[in-house]
Amino acid sequence: MKRGVATGRSHTRCFLLFSPLKRLFHVTSTRNRDSIETYGLDWTRMKDAPGTAGSVRAEQEGCFLCLDEWEVSWFVRMNNTGGSVDVWAVDGVEEGELVESPEGHSYVRGRIPPELLTLVGTDIEPEAR
Repeated sequence: MKRGVATGRSHTRCFLLFSPLKRLFHVTSTRNRDSIETYGLDWTRMKDAPGTAGSVRAEQEGCFLCLDEWEVSWFVRMNNTGGSVDVWAVDGVEEGELVESPEGHSYVRGRIPPELLTLVGTDIEPEAR
């Protein structure tokens, strides 16, 4: 967040300049839905369902996020969870907070609370290969 100062004729007032936050997305196994609704996105809770790429442990200490709908579609097509996936919209994360993994995917370090998440796609079945 940037701070700015506006000057008036007889006084000075402070105001905040907010840069609009871009909506990001997270693709995950449908089996994680209850946990996400309760705890948010928390990489330390990755126990019951594999990651979208099929990993059984978190690949990074954070949560992978998609930057746009094309990337969401790519992760949905890659689905190696052994079942259907959900897509969560993520608000409140600035692109400057994102880190690039060695594989070239974006993630945010830490956890994302449930109040910043909206379920936007449910029970998307894996594509036949």
